[in-house]
Parts: sequence; C-alpha cells; structure tokens
Amino acid sequence: MNLGPRLRTGEPMAQLDQLQLVVAEVQSARQQVSSVRAQVQELEGTIAAVESQPDGLALHRQMGGVLIEVADRAALLADLNETLASLKVHLERFTEREQQLIKTYDELKQSLQGAQE
Repeated sequence: MNLGPRLRTGEPMAQLDQLQLVVAEVQSARQQVSSVRAQVQELEGTIAAVESQPDGLALHRQMGGVLIEVADRAALLADLNETLASLKVHLERFTEREQQLIKTYDELKQSLQGAQE
C-alpha cells in the first residue's frame, strides 16, 4: 500500500506508527481471508466428489496417517457440510475485519495527508 509522499519533520509520528500497524494488520487479514477461502473451495470440491461417488464404491477418510473406510456416507457428508458452514462463517468474519481495517487505513492516510497541507 502506498503511503503517499514522505512525511515532513514534525508530523505526528504516533499516527504514522498507527498507520504502519494497520497496514500490517490489513496484510495479515488478507492472508487469513485467502487461506480460509482456499479451504472453503477445497471442502466444496471434496463434498462434490463424495456426492458423485457411486454407492457401490468405497470411500476413505484420512485420520492421522491412516486411511479409514467410511461406513456411513450420510454422516460423512453431514460432517463435511458442518465444517463448510463453519468455515464460511469464519470467512465472512475475516472479510468484514479486512474491510474495517482498510477503512481505518484510509482514514489514517487522509488524516496524515491533511497534516501535510
């Protein structure tokens, strides 16, 4: 993120420090959003694969370092869908937090630019 022109001597360093902190938090929030979004997409693909798997073929689930045959497909799908719903809630929260931080960044940037004039 571009902080604009360099600040002149005597400008409020506390605001600059706060702006730098917010920039770091925005970057962290973006990484979290990206990570959770990738998890959601992967889980959606897993659910689609399980649903399209013919009934006569076995499904396996990894537990630790071992693959275990799944006896109850309905329970597996219910578990996967519950996890997906939870991830979507987290994604929404992280996205909202990211937007709040971007708004804070913009406000601090405007404040610092106003102090330069």
